[in-house]
Amino acid sequence: MTTILLVDDDKSLVRALTIGLGAHGYVVEVATNGVDAITAASKVLPDLLLVDLGLPRLSGIEVITAVRGWSTVPIIVLSARPQEAVKVAALDAGADDYLTKPFGINELLARIRAALRRHIPAGEESVVVAGDLRIDLAARRVERGGVLVHLTPKEWGALAVLVRNQGRLVTQQMLLEQVWGPGYAGESEYLRTLFSRLRKKLERDPASPVHLVTEPGVGYRFEA
Repeated sequence: MTTILLVDDDKSLVRALTIGLGAHGYVVEVATNGVDAITAASKVLPDLLLVDLGLPRLSGIEVITAVRGWSTVPIIVLSARPQEAVKVAALDAGADDYLTKPFGINELLARIRAALRRHIPAGEESVVVAGDLRIDLAARRVERGGVLVHLTPKEWGALAVLVRNQGRLVTQQMLLEQVWGPGYAGESEYLRTLFSRLRKKLERDPASPVHLVTEPGVGYRFEA
């Protein structure tokens, strides 16, 4: 099932799109302000975002910028602002497409299908192999030695961020904000506990990890 995160504070539009997209087989998650949108994007790990620009707490542009800091998920802007400068700003922030309100459900569905086609990696491009680990980012599936490993949503969220930034240091603050949400940037103990569990599940020797590497006091890095 393809999951769409709908970010809009217009209750009537949210209701209509939830019904319309659901009727076409999509699972719709909703966030009605910018802060909740960023949190939901890191927890739900949707396949696509639909983002309004005029949001409470944080703007749509800020949401797009934050999500683009760690994810390549397709983002389609839904906005009543037709001005070219606004569209350019949204696309420069990292949006993939821009649909001006009002719009028809069929056009939106076509835009969604096109965005998903462009984003889905071909074959092995979505799969990372590291030792006896096989991590399928598209399917959100991890195998160790050919055996499926069950990860909690937060464990998968942290692993996905690291794998997408393979070989690069990801700071504690970025991981905490993306996995737990804004307001958790100082909770480094959460990460120590989470990575202890992840290493037990994924590393041959959790005490001497080769894939989930810690940079003490700074962050974490995934090495293949």
